[in-house]
Amino acid sequence: MKGRDRIVSIIIAAIVGPMLSLGCGVKSAPIPPEYAVPERIATLNALSEKTGVRLSWERPERTAGGRKMRNLGSFDIERAENTETFDTIAQIPLTDLDRFQQEHRFSYLDSGAQVGHHYRYQVISETLDAYRSAPSNLVQLTHQLPPPPPNPEDFVLPQPKPLP
Repeated sequence: MKGRDRIVSIIIAAIVGPMLSLGCGVKSAPIPPEYAVPERIATLNALSEKTGVRLSWERPERTAGGRKMRNLGSFDIERAENTETFDTIAQIPLTDLDRFQQEHRFSYLDSGAQVGHHYRYQVISETLDAYRSAPSNLVQLTHQLPPPPPNPEDFVLPQPKPLP
């Protein structure tokens, strides 16, 4: 029996040994979850328009760990009035992951903003596997209607002043 057990052990080692050396199939070292999140958006801008508040920002290109990001899935737009807590007012899914040319600049119109109210905004990006970035830079403004364009009927051209 002893010889037979040894042969079985050799056969098992011959089969299992190469399987163990294959690993899990991942070609790179694992990274901690905090490095897999998208980098924080630092380019958020807000502008009052006639129909609401226009937000714009640039796409995060890298993870917090510095690697190129290929699985960005969506953006959450958050708004707070005055000093209240933030509420998510919109989620914008990305549909350009498989495209050759991807969008690099995004915008969103908050048509629910009321004239005369003070708002704070931030954007959070999320990967397809639910890793969420830190909130973007904070922008705040009081929504006001832009001034009307000049009326051609009563527009006066500025007169140049003579040099002394």
